[in-house]
Amino acid sequence: MQNLKKPTLDKDLIKFSSMEEAAGSISRGLIAPGIALIFIVICAVAAGASMSGTPGGVLIVAAAAIGAYMALNIGANDVANNVGPAVGSRAMTLVTALIIAAVFESAGALIAGGDVVGTISKGIIDPAAVSNANVFMSAMMAALVASALWINLATWIGAPVSTTHSIVGGVMGAGIAAAGFNAVSWTTMGSIAASWVISPFLGGIIAAVFLAFIKVFIIYQDDKIAAARRWVPVLIGVMAGAFSSYLALKGLKKIMKIDMPLSLLIGAAVGFVVWFLVRPVIRRQSEGLENRNQSLRILFSVPLVCSAALLSFAHGANDVANAVGPLAAIVHTAELGDVAAKVSIPLWVMAVGAFGISFGLLLFGPKLINMVGQQITKLNPMRAYCVSLSAAITVIIASGLGLPVSSTHIAVGAVFGVGFFREWYTEHSSRRLDYVNKRQASGQTKLRPVKNREEQARRHLVRRAHFMTIIAAWIITVPAAAVLSAALFFVISKMIF
Repeated sequence: MQNLKKPTLDKDLIKFSSMEEAAGSISRGLIAPGIALIFIVICAVAAGASMSGTPGGVLIVAAAAIGAYMALNIGANDVANNVGPAVGSRAMTLVTALIIAAVFESAGALIAGGDVVGTISKGIIDPAAVSNANVFMSAMMAALVASALWINLATWIGAPVSTTHSIVGGVMGAGIAAAGFNAVSWTTMGSIAASWVISPFLGGIIAAVFLAFIKVFIIYQDDKIAAARRWVPVLIGVMAGAFSSYLALKGLKKIMKIDMPLSLLIGAAVGFVVWFLVRPVIRRQSEGLENRNQSLRILFSVPLVCSAALLSFAHGANDVANAVGPLAAIVHTAELGDVAAKVSIPLWVMAVGAFGISFGLLLFGPKLINMVGQQITKLNPMRAYCVSLSAAITVIIASGLGLPVSSTHIAVGAVFGVGFFREWYTEHSSRRLDYVNKRQASGQTKLRPVKNREEQARRHLVRRAHFMTIIAAWIITVPAAAVLSAALFFVISKMIF
């Protein structure tokens, strides 16, 4: 009898073990949402404590919770563009990327975040059209909820979307519901719609140009190490100059006003100094390296990590307003009872945005980081470096031309640009063919020919399914957020007022 019972007992133990594993897996899946919920509650309680006795305190508490939810979603979706390429190229691990991005996002938001923002989000709606305080606060609440829900959905399906465009769509939809179509500045909306094309196109072209430069002047040279010693310091200097100009233009506005010519002068000076300083460093780092592409990746890894940190700082300084701008507008209106075109952002409101973005990144960011860094196209440190450099330069060019652009569209467009350029270069570059033929003749490499169209499709360097999904999400972001916001406006206005 004992021999018969043993297998049954073993089976029961296995079942219990499987149940424990399943329960553990489910509980692990609930940890991140649980922490996010705790953060939202803390923000609401802190808002209630800081605004105790203030008119409209209950509304401010609700808005703080919604603003925290919005910030969490920005961190989950938007920040992936800053560190995704570095992770995908294996220049740093996912954990390192999360820590660096969280620290620099928070620092950028708290140190260099703008203290004055347009409450109607970039002049989309005429404040006079929604001068009633109750109507205005309902519109801002609806815009926050709608944009946060849309970004949450986009993150769930794995599509990096523009949080700026989400809040723009939310404000537009709520504004139309509150005051009609005439309340919207359609000129402003037209320029924002144009940025759907301008942002990724500029980012892709600039990234492709830098990748072409690296291929021609470094990768396909007979002596790669000598070429790298000559040109890598130049590229690092360009990166340092671009980020210095970008941060001077966007990040120092709280301290002093810097125009475009002065920011370019600052960037040129910093770029020259960095180029001069890194030349001996690159020379020492390249000593003893083999004359192959793997060696080049080593030289680009540290600059790529630095660029990811700087992109995160710049993103925190500029995009935190997407989370806290409407919240600051609600706080101001609830306190004073009037609708202002611009308001100062209280420190606690900035903290909600800064820490919310960081928590969102840490809790939910890995999914989009892997999408941007690994699933669209294969990245190495050289290609990822081109993406980061393109992001900074594109924003500078767009700022000089007065064009509204999305950091998300620029970064993802740069990833697309790198991938599509590699496809074109692989098939059409005579320099690459000469290089491959030379290596084939020496017996160092073998090139497998493409036999038919089906095989060629399988060897596409950009995954078309991801490309179409992301483009579709970009196109419908503003209208989807607008429709959702308009519907929520009617619900919120009925519930609260």
